[in-house]
Amino acid sequence: MDLSQASPYVGGMTQALYTTVMDPQEGQLRLHGPAAFEGMRRAGRLAAEVLDHITPHVQPEVATIDLDTLAWEHVRAAGASSATVFYRGFSHSLCISVNHVVCHGIPGPKKLKSGDIVNIDVTVVVDGWYGDTSRMFLVGDVPLKARRLVEVTHECLMLGIEQARPGRTLGDVGHAIQTHAERNRMSVVRDFCGHGLGQDFHTAPNVVHVGKPGRGVVLRPGMFFTIEPMINAGGPAVKVLDDGWTAVTRDRSLSAQFEHSIGITETGCEIFTLSPKGWYAPPYA
Repeated sequence: MDLSQASPYVGGMTQALYTTVMDPQEGQLRLHGPAAFEGMRRAGRLAAEVLDHITPHVQPEVATIDLDTLAWEHVRAAGASSATVFYRGFSHSLCISVNHVVCHGIPGPKKLKSGDIVNIDVTVVVDGWYGDTSRMFLVGDVPLKARRLVEVTHECLMLGIEQARPGRTLGDVGHAIQTHAERNRMSVVRDFCGHGLGQDFHTAPNVVHVGKPGRGVVLRPGMFFTIEPMINAGGPAVKVLDDGWTAVTRDRSLSAQFEHSIGITETGCEIFTLSPKGWYAPPYA
């Protein structure tokens, strides 16, 4: 551990926010201390609260832009900001991805309809810390095959998180996700991955959702990153539309995603973005 790379002290605290280590594959990795964990708890909780707040409104005939407005108002009322507003030209507080949209769907006037499955992704900034999470929603009467895709995707996320502990590797995380998805005759998107975060929106390491056991970055206490598998009912191939953001499945098959922000602890990991209401996967009470 290179203590010469420690971040500045905060508020007179005696614990630096992070130190850095060098990884042969990813370069510099940040290992965060207790003050950073507390910052991530606040950011993660607000991100989860935003999704809780809009959950009752994810209904047929609701326009996705209205969900975005609800989220933005909640974030502002909390004295926080949205990480995605004006991020690289994006102008909304949510990414809303419906049916065959894999990720980065842009909110707009189009209304949800019964049978849709929807991923809603939010990232907030609280006192400089980023909380990033997403959940799937079932709109009205959703077919069994689509429900099963959503169920398997949440299982993939949690199986990946089970591998997130000191001494394991990102290959272990990806292998757990890939194995479960393919066992259920579904595929894992390769074009997008999870990422490190903390006081930056995106940083090392890249968290690929496929892998081989024992391969890749070794997990260490203090690492912060997202796990956010995107699972397709058909093939894994995707394409980005002309708007430069919206990613869709090439074969028009349904896609689902769940995401948590986590921190590696001495004995396992802490999930920063759990729902305060206990709404982890649909159906939500």
